[in-house]
Amino acid sequence: QVQLVESGGGLVQPGGSLRLSCLASGSIFSSSINAMGWYRQAPGKQREWVTGISSGGRFYADSVKGRFTISRDYVKNSVYLQMNSLKPEDTAVYYCKAQIGIEDYWGQGTQVTVSS
Repeated sequence: QVQLVESGGGLVQPGGSLRLSCLASGSIFSSSINAMGWYRQAPGKQREWVTGISSGGRFYADSVKGRFTISRDYVKNSVYLQMNSLKPEDTAVYYCKAQIGIEDYWGQGTQVTVSS
């Protein structure tokens, strides 16, 4: 059984920063995690990909490029998302995803609200 738990969401003013964390636990080895990433879903919209990290590098959606940074701790089986220069349109539930073997696992999501 694999679990992903996100944390770090909250309310922030436009231009502010937040750091999201996602910890993977259970019957996994760091070498079996092929990729990790973040998605988000705003009210009334479909879930969209935000960023991902794998042996191939780090990749970002155009909407967050230059503002968001993804990083990974291979020892802790964790992935982080540093979000800077936040905008109201970044408001969404943010989900962590891990590709382990041939399976995809999702966290429960953490709310990020950007508002003055």
